[in-house]
Amino acid sequence: MPSDKPSDKKSFARDFIRAIPHSRELGMKITAVGDGTAEITMGYDKRFVGDPKSGVIHGGAVSALMDTACGAAVISHPDVPGPTATIDLRIEYMRAATPGQMLTARAECYHVTRSVAFVRATTFDEDFARPVATATGTFTVEPK
Repeated sequence: MPSDKPSDKKSFARDFIRAIPHSRELGMKITAVGDGTAEITMGYDKRFVGDPKSGVIHGGAVSALMDTACGAAVISHPDVPGPTATIDLRIEYMRAATPGQMLTARAECYHVTRSVAFVRATTFDEDFARPVATATGTFTVEPK
């Protein structure tokens, strides 16, 4: 269990995400963690291609990236005392990710109640001009 100090919570969020096997297998890296925010990248990997003809990354890999970023944002929020789990995550795919490019998911935990955290996220590829996908979700908050 992390302490209430912001730096300890950020460290806890980083360690928690690094401990998730699929996050490691997908090559996710936390590039930023703030008070209720997180940014995670995932490099292009041919193992995660959903359409061999186009080379586009499978939507499942994109959703895993967004779910992980959202979870990290929740864990790093000052009002969340510990680990979290996804209750619901709605993803809207705007376009296919550009083949060969790294993906970046940015998430923000924007509201916390006694038992639920509310999060939104956006994923971009390397040009950052247009979103690949957006997400909104709810996550568990353990009682203090």
